[in-house]
Amino acid sequence: MSFSDLKKRQGRKSIEALATEAAKMNKPGGSFDDDRFWRPSRDKSDNGFAVIRFLPAVEGEDIPWVRIFSHGFKGPKGQWYIENCPTTNAGKCPACERNSELWNSGIDANKDIARKRKRRLQYISNVYIVSDPKNPENEGKVFLYKYGTKIFTKLMDGMDPEFEDEKAINPFCFWEGADFKIKIRRVKGYVNYDKSEFAAQTQFLDGNDEALEALYAGQHPLQPFIAASEFKEYKALLSRVESVLERGGSPTPSTADEVVGEEDVQSSPRLGSSPSSNPVTNDDDDSDSGMTEATVTVGTDDESDASNAKSYFEGLADEE
Repeated sequence: MSFSDLKKRQGRKSIEALATEAAKMNKPGGSFDDDRFWRPSRDKSDNGFAVIRFLPAVEGEDIPWVRIFSHGFKGPKGQWYIENCPTTNAGKCPACERNSELWNSGIDANKDIARKRKRRLQYISNVYIVSDPKNPENEGKVFLYKYGTKIFTKLMDGMDPEFEDEKAINPFCFWEGADFKIKIRRVKGYVNYDKSEFAAQTQFLDGNDEALEALYAGQHPLQPFIAASEFKEYKALLSRVESVLERGGSPTPSTADEVVGEEDVQSSPRLGSSPSSNPVTNDDDDSDSGMTEATVTVGTDDESDASNAKSYFEGLADEE
């Protein structure tokens, strides 16, 4: 839509439209070196702080986010399987199918493996950097931001608050939105975003139409991230997953893959939550892998695989 149309659509109806789309997604059924992406910085203690503003859908798109499922795990011989999951667009995924075999075997060891290999969920939105103390050169610029379920839930809670004394906001609206304060801590060994919150509701850039329209024009389209070209065909993925797992028959614990070599890092559900009854397709994932450079490079002689794994898990570690 045009900027003028965007301004006309502000208000409760726009919140309801986004909430409806979020509800649809919850029904069953890019490169990590891309300089368009912004990531919040953390200090040596893994504490971090930044203030961002989520931006509306770009012209020609209806929703200000896209969601992407992906897999990242290592096979018994050190090969990595790092691929976008076709279930993002309701397609068939051989990695998910193998996970289902493991889970349905009824063997606890197989279920543990399926948990490690489950698909990861991430979202991408356009954001404006209000404050980035560690990298002030980013302030006042538009970036893409990749984040996980915890932050997405906070966005949805803003549109549909739990208590009557809380006013619903549209986090993606120039005029009725609010800045979002990202607060990062390390809790029990994992990166935690629980204290992140919205600031008071304000007009963005003081409601200056000229500045807002220029910013609106500078946003990045999101739909290309879930275009068909971003997902390999089923046969290619099947060949790859069987190569990584090096087997043609049913999975067994002795031939199953691992996620991070010697350690089971963040393969469990989010802190404070209950284990998923079916982690093969578990969407309740903070995308916080807790990975470090050491853990993602363990046990493989393939430099390309190691590099891809490092990028993949570094991304997950910063996005909740």
